[in-house]
Amino acid sequence: MKAIPHGHRVWGGYAEAGARAASPTRLFLALLLLFAAALPLPAREKEKLSYGEGLIVNVPLPENEVQRVVEDIAQNGVIRGTKEYNKDEFVGGAKASTSPRVFPAWTEGGKVFYKVREHAIDPRNFKDSGDVGTLAVRYVVQSQGEKNTVLRIDALFEEDFRHTIHPSNGSVESSEYKDIQEHLEAIEVMKKQNIEAENERQEQLAKKRKTAVQTYAPTEAVQESAPQVLPRATETHEDPASQSAGAQSPIQSLSSQSAPKPASSGQTLEERVKDLRKQVERLVKAPGAPLKSAPFHTATNLQSLTTGTEVLILISTPYWYGVETHEGQHGWIMRDQLEEP
Repeated sequence: MKAIPHGHRVWGGYAEAGARAASPTRLFLALLLLFAAALPLPAREKEKLSYGEGLIVNVPLPENEVQRVVEDIAQNGVIRGTKEYNKDEFVGGAKASTSPRVFPAWTEGGKVFYKVREHAIDPRNFKDSGDVGTLAVRYVVQSQGEKNTVLRIDALFEEDFRHTIHPSNGSVESSEYKDIQEHLEAIEVMKKQNIEAENERQEQLAKKRKTAVQTYAPTEAVQESAPQVLPRATETHEDPASQSAGAQSPIQSLSSQSAPKPASSGQTLEERVKDLRKQVERLVKAPGAPLKSAPFHTATNLQSLTTGTEVLILISTPYWYGVETHEGQHGWIMRDQLEEP
């Protein structure tokens, strides 16, 4: 009978040891449960994404400049911030539109642009989208004084079958604005370079004029003072033989020492300025070329320049020239569309 209590104590010992051994196991299981509970968090965070809020930003530039770039972006054929297939970077095949279609009519003023892609297949970053439909982006440009503009961007997806509207989570709006911002920044850089190039050109012209005036003015001054110098020249007691041997008269000496020699070509000031101008002038190649509002292929065409149209180059980039026409119109034209000097 004693063996029973003894065995009981032994069993109890095993139980106590087992309980002690189970403590790390319980801790591990508790941590595992906590980790498993944390797994759905990304999904819950995804549900917290803000859909349909769009993007509203203040751009510190005049309305007309922002409007030109937005119009260009609306015509570039791509919608960024979404895709149909995982391998894609964006949705292509989009077209500019004047109709709101997916959007309700805009009645709050400003200039409105639309970009639409029909038959888009399950575009990403739209809430609960999973069908074929129309993907649309709306841009609203509103003036806020002379130097500020409010830009609003919204994106929606409408299913073709059920006509259900799916709002964007903001990816399309932010990506489209980034594209607009990069264009605006590039144009601002070009404008600064344009101003610097024009100032440098004016300085060079001024230096050329000054040099030309200094070249010709002293000769004229010497000729005007000649009557006062000639009498003193006749009083000199130089040997006529020395003069016949090539010695210079006082007038000739003064002229040669104080005045630079004129240009070997004998150009007048007007001719030299004209020659300088030719160095920055080009002719448009056949069959003509469009004058762009910005150095981008998708930029708006300001006008069409016919073959042989003469333009003045104000700024040069690796692929584009910033030019001015004889009518004073400024714009951009590709380098290979102008004849070489």
